[in-house]
Amino acid sequence: MRVAIAGAGAVGRSVARELITNGHQVLLIDKDPRAIKPERVPDGEWLLADCCELSSLAEAGLDTCDVVIAATGDDKANLVISLLAKTEFGVPRTVGRVNHPNNEWLFTEAWGVDVSVSTPRIMSALVEEAVSVGDLVRLFTFRKGNANLVEMTLPEDSPYVGTPAGLIPFPENCALVTILRDGQVYLPEADQPVESGDELLFVAPAEVEAELEKVLAPGHH
Repeated sequence: MRVAIAGAGAVGRSVARELITNGHQVLLIDKDPRAIKPERVPDGEWLLADCCELSSLAEAGLDTCDVVIAATGDDKANLVISLLAKTEFGVPRTVGRVNHPNNEWLFTEAWGVDVSVSTPRIMSALVEEAVSVGDLVRLFTFRKGNANLVEMTLPEDSPYVGTPAGLIPFPENCALVTILRDGQVYLPEADQPVESGDELLFVAPAEVEAELEKVLAPGHH
């Protein structure tokens, strides 16, 4: 897979190293000469260019990329890069870094962003996931499918403790994808009972999240 990363700061370089380790081709682009540090990512390609200019993106060969990651420290630039990548170069997948939570609402398909990554939101979700029992915690949003990856730690007083997963009346258009129990990952079989303290991971649209909470933990809502 060929990946272009706009923004060669600490975040961009870290992502690049990870992708290269996993066998992908990576091009790092930055307009600041001080950010061009090939010795930090020796197996990557480097380009000194302004990612917000069409000519620069054409020079980078964005039309040959499978993924573009807009990872600069400027939200406006990340939106422009994502939009140009999607509309002008037909890049199949774009990932946009959100630097300021107040701008998160802008990072949608309308701006060419397939997946937005907000560090504050991820950190708060991980904190909630670690301490919440009986509450649904949204971990990730799938832009394309209008669905979320959500988690609930099943409370002791859930009416479905000990009930086989296949007999629980989950809302329509909602799928239980994984059960985490005692450090192990289980694929949810229809005849497998859920237990108190299980971490249940679902893919569900936002409109059924409240209903899912009421089914699994009515005493908490």
